[in-house]
Amino acid sequence: MTVAVVVGNPKPASRTLSSALYVARELAGEPDLVVDLATLGPALLDWSDAGVGDLVAQVGAADLVVVASPTYKSSYTGLLKLFLDRFAADTGLNGLAVPLMLGGGPAHALAPEYTLRPILAELGGTVPGRALYVLDSAHDDDASYRPWLDAVRPFVSAYLESRTA
Repeated sequence: MTVAVVVGNPKPASRTLSSALYVARELAGEPDLVVDLATLGPALLDWSDAGVGDLVAQVGAADLVVVASPTYKSSYTGLLKLFLDRFAADTGLNGLAVPLMLGGGPAHALAPEYTLRPILAELGGTVPGRALYVLDSAHDDDASYRPWLDAVRPFVSAYLESRTA
C-alpha cells in the first residue's frame, strides 16, 4: 500500500501541508511520498523535467493520495493545477483521492467539492465521500477533521485492505 500527499500551497511547509499530513496519517499512517509543490520551483513548468515526471508517476500509482490546497479565488491554486495538468484523464490516478482545502471562512466551504473533487475524479481517482474543507484558523484542531474522518474511514480502510489482499 502506497500513500502520497500533494500540496499546492505556494508557501513551503505550510498549514496546508500540516493538514494534509494529518489526514493521511489518520487514514493510513505515515505517507510514503510527500510532494510540497512549492519546493519544485521552475521544474514544475518544464514538461520534460524527469524529476517531476517521476513524481507524477508515483502519485498516480498511489493507493491513497491526499491532494490539498489553500482556497484562492474560490478554487485550488494555479500551482496545484500545473501539477494536475500532467495527469492523463481517467487513468492518471489509480487509487483513492482525498480533496482537502483550507480557507479563511465558511463562505468557501463548498470550494473543494465544486472545484477539486471533480478534477480528481476526472483523473481517475475514487473520492471517498465528500471533499474536506477546514478553516485556516482551526487547521491544528482535531475536532475540525473528526466528523469527516469518522464518515470516510470505514470506506478508506476497506478499500486499502482490498488493495493489499
